[in-house]
Amino acid sequence: MNATTPKRDGWRLKQPSVIPGFGLTLGFTLAYFSLIILVPLVALGIRSAGLGFDGFWKAATDPRVLGALRVSFVTALIAAGVNVIFGTLIAWVLVRYRFPGRRIFDAVVDLPFALPTAVAGIALTAIYASNGIVGQWFPFRIAYTPTGIVIAMIFIGLPFVVRTIQPILEEVSREVEEASATLGATRFQTITRVILPSLTPAILTGFALAFARGVGEYGSVIFIAGNIPFVSEIAPLLIYIRLQEFNYVGATVIASVMLIISFAILFFINLVQAWSRKRFGYGN
Repeated sequence: MNATTPKRDGWRLKQPSVIPGFGLTLGFTLAYFSLIILVPLVALGIRSAGLGFDGFWKAATDPRVLGALRVSFVTALIAAGVNVIFGTLIAWVLVRYRFPGRRIFDAVVDLPFALPTAVAGIALTAIYASNGIVGQWFPFRIAYTPTGIVIAMIFIGLPFVVRTIQPILEEVSREVEEASATLGATRFQTITRVILPSLTPAILTGFALAFARGVGEYGSVIFIAGNIPFVSEIAPLLIYIRLQEFNYVGATVIASVMLIISFAILFFINLVQAWSRKRFGYGN
C-alpha cells in the first residue's frame, strides 16, 4: 500500500473562509482607501510637480517656508517627547492605582478629542498670556512664542499616548513584576528590563500619533502662536496664507514637503517599532 501525501495548494489571493463576501469587502476597502487617501496624495504630487524640479526646490527652500517647517516639526517633536514621558506616567496611575475620582480623571484625558481646537486655542491663550492665570507667574513669555506652540501640541497630543499605552499596560501581569522582585531585581531594574520592553511598541505608536497630530494641528495653535514669521509661524498657517494669496502651487509645495518629511519620520519610527517587537518578543 503506497503512502499518499496531502496535495499542497498553490498560493491564492482568495483564501477559503467561512465568512462570505471577501471580494465585495476587499473591493470596497480598496476603493474607499483610494478615494480618501491615495487620490488626494497623488493630486498633491502632480500639482507640485508642475513647477519642475528647479521651481519646486526654489519654493521649498524659501527662507520663510524653511522657518515655518522648522517651527512645526521641532515643536511637534518636543511636544510628542514630553507626552511620551507624562502620558506613560498618567497611564500607569490610571491602570495600577485606585483612588477617588479616578473615573472622572480617566474621562478628562479624552477631553482634547471632543473639544473644538479653536476653543482649546483661545483657552490656552487666555491662560498662558502675560496677564493670564498661569502666564503672569512666569518670568518669560509663553503665549505668542514657540513655547506656547509646544504647550498647545502637548494638550492635543496627550490622549493619543495615554490611550495607546493604557490597554497594553493592563495586559502586563503583576506576577511578572513579583517574579522579578523574587529573583532579586530592584524596582528600577524591573521597570527598565521587564515593564518598559513590553511597552516600547505602544510608546512608539503613541509618539508617532502625537507627533503626526502636532505637525498638522492648526486651530489650537494659531491663537497661541503669535504667527510671527521666522519665530512662531507654523507651516499649516503658511499654507493657508499662500491659498489666500491664490498661490495654489506654492501651497501644494509646502504641503508636499510636509508630507515627505512626515512620511520619512513615521517610517523610521515604524522601523524602530518593528525592531523592538522582534528584539523583545512582544507583539507580532
